[in-house]
Amino acid sequence: MIKVSVIYPNTPGARFDHDYYRNQHMPLLLRLMGEHCLSYAIDKGLAGGKPGAPAPYIAMCHIHCESLQAFQAGFGPHAKAILGDVSNYTDLVPVMQISEVVVG
Repeated sequence: MIKVSVIYPNTPGARFDHDYYRNQHMPLLLRLMGEHCLSYAIDKGLAGGKPGAPAPYIAMCHIHCESLQAFQAGFGPHAKAILGDVSNYTDLVPVMQISEVVVG
């Protein structure tokens, strides 16, 4: 299994609409990817590692797929629609990482 992590740096003055992300964007991604998306999780940054430190990331999501090929098959044909929706909830440029899930 793989995990696609999309991470949004916590940048001062940045716009991020958590409600839209949770209630509109991620359900859109799930609907478009269909069976290729096994599940997803959303994280909302609360704090950094030291007391009083801000979270380094304002939000992130983790998309679980059977394989890299499954992710590409589900995301690729819908990339324009999914990426086109990003401006509806943020002005940040996300960082993406694809990882193999070793222990889950």
